[in-house]
Amino acid sequence: MSRLRRSSALMLTRGDGEDLEVYLVHRAPQLRFFGGYWAFPGGVVDDTDGREGDESDGPALRRAAVRELFEETGVWLGDGGAFDDAERERTRAALLREAGEFGAWLDRRDAVDRAAEGLRRVCELTTPPFAPVRHRTPFFHAALPAGEDPRVIDGELVDGRFWKPREVIEAWTRGELLVVPPVLYLLRRALGGLGEFFARAERDAAALAAGRLHEVTFSPGVFLAALSTETLPPATTTNTILVGDRVVYVVDPATPQPEEQARLFETLDAWRAEGREPASILLTHHHSDHVGGVHALARRYGLRVGAHAETLSRVDTSGLDVFEVADGDRFDLGASPDGRAGWTLTALHTPGHAPGHLVFQEDRYGAAVVGDMVSTLSTIVIDPPEGHMATYLASLERLRARGVGMLYPAHGPAAADGTAVLSRLIRHRAAREERLVDALGAAPTDERALLERVYDDVRDERLLPVAARSLAAGLEKLAEDGRAEAVDGGWIAL
Repeated sequence: MSRLRRSSALMLTRGDGEDLEVYLVHRAPQLRFFGGYWAFPGGVVDDTDGREGDESDGPALRRAAVRELFEETGVWLGDGGAFDDAERERTRAALLREAGEFGAWLDRRDAVDRAAEGLRRVCELTTPPFAPVRHRTPFFHAALPAGEDPRVIDGELVDGRFWKPREVIEAWTRGELLVVPPVLYLLRRALGGLGEFFARAERDAAALAAGRLHEVTFSPGVFLAALSTETLPPATTTNTILVGDRVVYVVDPATPQPEEQARLFETLDAWRAEGREPASILLTHHHSDHVGGVHALARRYGLRVGAHAETLSRVDTSGLDVFEVADGDRFDLGASPDGRAGWTLTALHTPGHAPGHLVFQEDRYGAAVVGDMVSTLSTIVIDPPEGHMATYLASLERLRARGVGMLYPAHGPAAADGTAVLSRLIRHRAAREERLVDALGAAPTDERALLERVYDDVRDERLLPVAARSLAAGLEKLAEDGRAEAVDGGWIAL
């Protein structure tokens, strides 16, 4: 079960109408959570935000928004007790460290409370259930006070500036910026100014809370829909990925649950009304948590289903209009979101996890839908005889050599630098193999004992059977490499 954290974010603006500008901060690339992305100032509630007598977390969330804005930009929204420059920087630094001289902040608690009460609530958004840590975040609005000048402190942030919403959206569409999805969501609704913005944002957020699919777009032309499936823990969802702008391919319609399928249909119906047409269904591989919605989707929209021959031989194709997809096949996407013609989606055969596994990569931004080659939640299981470790590692190496931009896994959120993710995974697999070699000796050791030694970092008992299958795949690879041998019910090093 994903953890749900309470955090708040603040949309700081100046001007209105076509002159509206919004202040965004650029998060340091090394940060684990949205590193390298542009975002609103914000963060989780801390001890300085609570007050004795608070009957809910609402007031603390408002105070957190005021505090985070001050920490990250130096902007003071209070109506009194102005900071001189030196005190402002000392207090900001102390709050960021959560230690030291932040008494100056606590001395202004009444002004903080008044500033918090004066914030205008925009809406509340909850991270979709693809992430291990989810946030339920109210977004607030404040206008830049006269005389205040936002400036970031180098550290967790590397830049900050005012943008017109259209500037951000156009730069993101050209592939020049990473923007946190909820920020992009709100900026789209702020085009033209604040006149209708608040009503529009609150209405659309209410629809999301009622079940509409979130507009999760980490990169242009790729929409991530995390839908509930029966899959391996810690995942509870499988990502159905929609690729394309006017011509749309649906990759891995995974969920067999009618209520979840209805959410996907609602989005596709709305897209069709806008002139965005689904072209066909594409499958990364045959596992049940990737194909549960194929028949329902194909029937509703009259779509053909494409997959590798090995996959088609393993799924129920009765009543489906199917076609084989081979390595290197290309699919026409029309014009890319920034208007460039000749945008294509290429299929790459990447066996190892499954014999017919395919990755689909678009050629404008380098984004890749990688299915079960990678998970951003946990390690992918390689399950012999269908799974084959050496083949899987060769497929990972092929993807890394090709280069991947935004990486869309079947389980977990997208990752911005796919090539770096692949490199880390390859190193992790190599390290696990060496741990396995070190655990072997001249006397036979059974697989149960090896599992305890090599996978002693697996804390969730539900994952031990998965680890056991990956252990078997690792032993098979060592045997093929001439580094291990099965003897007398156990394994020895060679």
